[in-house]
Amino acid sequence: MTADTPLRLRGVVLPDGEPRDVHVVDGRFSLTPVAGAQTVADGGYLVPGLVDAHCHVGLGEHGAVDTAAEARGHAELDRDAGALLLRDAGVPVTFQQVYDDPELPRIIHAGRHIARPKRYQRGFAVEVEPDELVATVEAQARAGDGWVKLVGDWIDRDVGDLAPLWPGDVLAAAIGRAHELGARVAVHTFGEEALPDLVAAGVDSIEHGTGLTADLLDDVVRAGCALVPTALNVDNFGGIADSATRYPVYADRMRRLEAASRDRLRDAYDAGIPLYVGTDAGSMLPHGLVVEEIIRLTEICMSAERALAAGSWAARRWLGLPGIEEGGPADVVVYDADPRADIAVLRAPRRIVVRGRVVR
Repeated sequence: MTADTPLRLRGVVLPDGEPRDVHVVDGRFSLTPVAGAQTVADGGYLVPGLVDAHCHVGLGEHGAVDTAAEARGHAELDRDAGALLLRDAGVPVTFQQVYDDPELPRIIHAGRHIARPKRYQRGFAVEVEPDELVATVEAQARAGDGWVKLVGDWIDRDVGDLAPLWPGDVLAAAIGRAHELGARVAVHTFGEEALPDLVAAGVDSIEHGTGLTADLLDDVVRAGCALVPTALNVDNFGGIADSATRYPVYADRMRRLEAASRDRLRDAYDAGIPLYVGTDAGSMLPHGLVVEEIIRLTEICMSAERALAAGSWAARRWLGLPGIEEGGPADVVVYDADPRADIAVLRAPRRIVVRGRVVR
């Protein structure tokens, strides 16, 4: 079939659970019949394309990859797992041809990480002092697709432990400027100390959030802030600690954060903080793990349906895209059985359509 051939899919459409025909024309959904449409799925469950709301296309273990082919490989792994919308949470290099490829996931780019000098992984971030933060946030807001990525805490080698990077007044000014420009702010944070100032400053998305203690939960809910817990990556904290022999206080902290992470995530969920699926693929973890992250959330705190929503239709709405609706972008994954009844069904997609094209 050609790229402009109308498509027909028949199945139970999630989240409403009703069986119906869905057509695709010019990369968009149509809920009314389309003449000449070719049937590409008949039966099963139609799920809006999965979402990895925290990954790094083009970021490898040692920093930026060298070629667009490598970045394309990352995006293909995500797509083939059913992740058809990605929020790229900071990369030091971009490959526009990967972003524009009609057979790859849609990617919402958050610009580069912003950190203090020598307070993040080498080569990943724009490194600035606090008096430069507002201007740097402004530049990254203009460079990205409506998101800015801050590093909120990291190891301070002078003290040998995690510590906040930014004063509270500077955070408030920088996040306020991002909002004036129509951008939202995501912040990397592991420990407890940085979060009060970040929440008070109006950050929109807490990434990892292992330091989110019970006394802050109501403030986060009132602020309308979301949490992307990257649970699979948090499972690596013990390995990070094992490699930090020069910094025993930091190592102990990372072990404690991992040990507390499941209870803290359950508390955040129970408090009503919106949770969305993100793998943190790139650097420590490979791409293509979105399903495993969804499953991990069901093991910690969420029902299968809630976890699926956090990695599909609810996450798409949060990032500004609809699900399977009239005129919506035609990103859909078809499964033989109902993933709400057995979340492991997500490991075996029968059909994948991205941007209106059948890719599997």
